[in-house]
Amino acid sequence: MRQIKVHTGAVLAAGLIAGLAGCGSSNDGESGNGPPKTDRLTAAAARQRQGDAEIATVRGSRIAVHKRKGDGAVWKALSSPNEMGATRVLLVDAEEGDWLKVLLPIRPNGSTGWVKASDVTLSSTTRRLEIDPKAFAFTVFDGAKVLRTGKVATGEGGTPTPAGRFYFTELVEPPNPDGAYGTYAFGLSGFSPTLKTFAGGPGQLAVHGTNKASALGGMASHGCVRVSNDDITWMAKNLAIGTPVVVKK
Repeated sequence: MRQIKVHTGAVLAAGLIAGLAGCGSSNDGESGNGPPKTDRLTAAAARQRQGDAEIATVRGSRIAVHKRKGDGAVWKALSSPNEMGATRVLLVDAEEGDWLKVLLPIRPNGSTGWVKASDVTLSSTTRRLEIDPKAFAFTVFDGAKVLRTGKVATGEGGTPTPAGRFYFTELVEPPNPDGAYGTYAFGLSGFSPTLKTFAGGPGQLAVHGTNKASALGGMASHGCVRVSNDDITWMAKNLAIGTPVVVKK
């Protein structure tokens, strides 16, 4: 089967990228015991006070997700690498003791769960991507500082780009940079609200380049966010897996 390179160094079946809805770098998880729990949680609290986004990288081959903190029953088990061949990351929403509330890459969009802090390695980023569908524009922030802006194309008709808080789950480099996905495609943690499947995939949303720059500034996709190849290449070099992505209403 033809393969596509994932920016993390893993590989991914070509059919999976075609399944990203609306489509015409991160560190691998660490092994071992890591830093002492107290040091780890103190550092995490400091990052949250500074307003940084916390990224949880799964340490093992899977992670147990619980509906409530301290609950002994496992609600879901997420594998790592993920379905796209990239090391599994989760965006931290809150921290309470030994538990982390995380944003989950599942339906419905915005789902959260609890994981043990000892099962992940924490890192942080001050950067985020905001998308304004009404203005057909994106802005990349580093804290309060604007790093980059540009035009986007969003979902049209019955396949809108949903509003919400998401994060990058993987970075894919398509085999044809002049194709519909452009030079790079970031998978998002969210899914199309109207397409349960798309081109053999689960209807996962993405931010990706395009070979039709003339469509930027309007509605043109099945839900994905398209940007210019220059913009997605810049993002690939400057935004980590796990970076928060906010799609405004």
